[in-house]
Amino acid sequence: MTSYKELGLVNSVEIFRKAMEGGYAIPAYNFNNMEQLQAIIQACVETKSPVILQVSSGARKYANATLLRYMAKGAVEYAKELGYAIPIVLHLDHGDSFDLCVDCIKNGFSSVMIDGSHLPYDENVALTRKVVEYAHAQKDYVTVEGELGVLAGIEDDVSAEKSHYTRPEEVEDFVKKTGVDSLAISIGTSHGRAKFKPEQCTRTADGVLIPPPLRFDILEEVQKRIPGFPIVLHGSSSVPVEYVRIIEQYGGKLPDSVGIPEAQLRKAARSAVCKINIDSDGRLAMTAMVRKVLAEHPEEFDPRKYLGPARDELKKLYMHKNIEVLGSANHA
Repeated sequence: MTSYKELGLVNSVEIFRKAMEGGYAIPAYNFNNMEQLQAIIQACVETKSPVILQVSSGARKYANATLLRYMAKGAVEYAKELGYAIPIVLHLDHGDSFDLCVDCIKNGFSSVMIDGSHLPYDENVALTRKVVEYAHAQKDYVTVEGELGVLAGIEDDVSAEKSHYTRPEEVEDFVKKTGVDSLAISIGTSHGRAKFKPEQCTRTADGVLIPPPLRFDILEEVQKRIPGFPIVLHGSSSVPVEYVRIIEQYGGKLPDSVGIPEAQLRKAARSAVCKINIDSDGRLAMTAMVRKVLAEHPEEFDPRKYLGPARDELKKLYMHKNIEVLGSANHA
């Protein structure tokens, strides 16, 4: 059993409280490898932003649980080495079972998500409550995120064909019965890089898809029912057109890519939404640079020569998100 405090990590209680008071959202960036982690820590130290390092079940299988634990500890020390000890949370994204959540907690995670949103309501409540009881009983309190409503799209081991908006009338009962520390809701975001079907969107003159607006009416109703409670948005990548174009310019095929406009995320971050999950944007930034470097330098075979520029682009993207979109800069 390794407590997250031994790794220098924090849970989400205090950073969420400050985010709610300050009208900004904490970035939750997914990572699978060293370059992604370097970019996240560099960007968040330079912008003085707290950060949630997110690990999906798929990423955990990819990177190995033991290596991940030491990477998280390394991230804490790396931030200090860079000159600023930012608050860092290690969070399980879309945990799908009680056993997985327990294993992550035993391996130093300071926060876990149990996603029972695909289950009937009472089963979701029971599963979430079971995880909460275990997490909160630890010597060092581990925070738990639950979910109501289903996001469409595909991300790692999580997939759903149709979205189901969160029902505001359920949130109060769910929070009360489960004891969760935060709640992920569905207001129109979705996983992956094609967040909407073309027929749901309009197009600009040059063919860029413009998505329908998020359901802020649902968010407002949720806020009324559980005032001051931390809300989470999943599937909140903006899918920058410039990265999609670079990828396609150098041989990739990403038809009908569309994300969540940054202006809508800024609006959400000023409300009760205090955690915004971003994964696909990072994948696009890295892939764009890898394809570009290898196309322009076909003789190159040193991974550092294409992963280095990918890491640098990722850092630039995350600094932009912290400063311009989430508002988390200078809040560490």
